[in-house]
Amino acid sequence: MTDSVTREKAPRYWEIDALRGVAIVWMAGFHLSWDLVFFGLARIPMSRGPWPWFSRIIATMFLSLSGIAMVIVDNRPGRQRSFRRTLLRGGKVFGFGLIITLVTLFFVPDEFVVFGILHLIGFSIVAAYPFLPRSRRWISLVAGIVAIAVGSDINRRISLGPWLIPLGINQIGRGMVDWYPILPWFGIVLVAVFLGHTLYPQGKRRWEIPNWSGVPVIRQLCFLGRHSLLVYLVHQPLLIGIVSGVAWVLSR
Repeated sequence: MTDSVTREKAPRYWEIDALRGVAIVWMAGFHLSWDLVFFGLARIPMSRGPWPWFSRIIATMFLSLSGIAMVIVDNRPGRQRSFRRTLLRGGKVFGFGLIITLVTLFFVPDEFVVFGILHLIGFSIVAAYPFLPRSRRWISLVAGIVAIAVGSDINRRISLGPWLIPLGINQIGRGMVDWYPILPWFGIVLVAVFLGHTLYPQGKRRWEIPNWSGVPVIRQLCFLGRHSLLVYLVHQPLLIGIVSGVAWVLSR
């Protein structure tokens, strides 16, 4: 059955695209640092100091922007809510996460990704669906805070098997190069859904802000933000190819 109202594209807000672009640049820098260490070209303590926090800040940005964007898309003019469409969109992102799992299983079998950022975003797109109506924004906020609080506790626990890794309980002795379990990270998405309704009620920006989208640097960041999934998928293979090539040349 077709919509009786002509569908329109959800509005794009330059500030969201630009912030997503900033997260992409930071993520690429983090991954470049990791690659340099992996191929023996640098000595950077990636597992301690500010680096783990830097990674968490980047993930928080991606998840927060995803939650806000869900609200904007859900309020698209003429849009009829469809769980099937949401399921397909979430499944697509989750499928890309499974590809990351297979690739890391080949390259870093001892620390391959079981449930990383793409798995989480794919899951969140579907799981956040019941919380998207504006009438449930306070429920979303409370549920998000509870998920973060519970997750901060269970992340310190370990299990003998791998089956609870997606939930937030790691397997004893297992390391992963990328791990963003449902608890507490889905809580950030739910809090962001509340922020989406607060900052973009009915999918429209609450306050007018200067339009800086024409500034060259901002324009480039917006471009990266609009194509963030594609950039995420291709940037690491490119970086690995470049860094491994440099390592090979220097070793000769």
